[in-house]
Amino acid sequence: MTNRTAVPLSAGEIILSDPDEAADPASPATILLIDDHPMLRNGVRQLISMEPTLTVAGEAGNGRDGIALAESLDPDLILLDLNMPDMNGFETLDILRRKPLSGRVVVFSVSNYREDLITALRRGADGYLLKDMEPEELLVALRQAAAGKMVVSPALTEILAGALREVRSDDEPDINSLTPRERDILKLIAQGQPNKMIARKLDITESTVKVHVKNLMKKMKVKSRVEAAVWVLQNK
Repeated sequence: MTNRTAVPLSAGEIILSDPDEAADPASPATILLIDDHPMLRNGVRQLISMEPTLTVAGEAGNGRDGIALAESLDPDLILLDLNMPDMNGFETLDILRRKPLSGRVVVFSVSNYREDLITALRRGADGYLLKDMEPEELLVALRQAAAGKMVVSPALTEILAGALREVRSDDEPDINSLTPRERDILKLIAQGQPNKMIARKLDITESTVKVHVKNLMKKMKVKSRVEAAVWVLQNK
């Protein structure tokens, strides 16, 4: 059995999971692009077309159209720009998080500002990637995100870790209130495991996992799985 290794401050991700647990190659993971720049969407689409495990299921040039497509397609991954007219990325993210979607939402932005990163994660983003990433690194990150991993651009991991260290003591996660089952699930989240894999490992339904995840995040006072996973890594 291959040992898992946690790498919180390197590579294009926060967590590396078991490399033997690869995504099902039978059908490519679906991606929805929400960005108001057609040229950028075209470039990302062409890049993704080179990767057989990924496919672009749809594109939207604004938040409202993106939300409608997300509801109809329910893609494995939504790649979301922040700076869009009318409805910005944060507003779009808030609405997406209120929808019964099964896929991940990862911010894809030019902004490397600390406030944007923390705000996105606190509002429920499953990752944050910069648009100036090398194409090969972006493809790796997209594969990981579509498979349920939590991804953050390498340039931002130090910023994220620093921001979490500055959290006031009265806002510290209430770990003691977690049930044994919630603790088990939290450990698997910190290993980068998606809900489907957690359900298999614990022999419970995926819907039950979702309920536990929602409850443990509320108790820990965190807004995203990324925030919960980083907290676990920093408090080992």
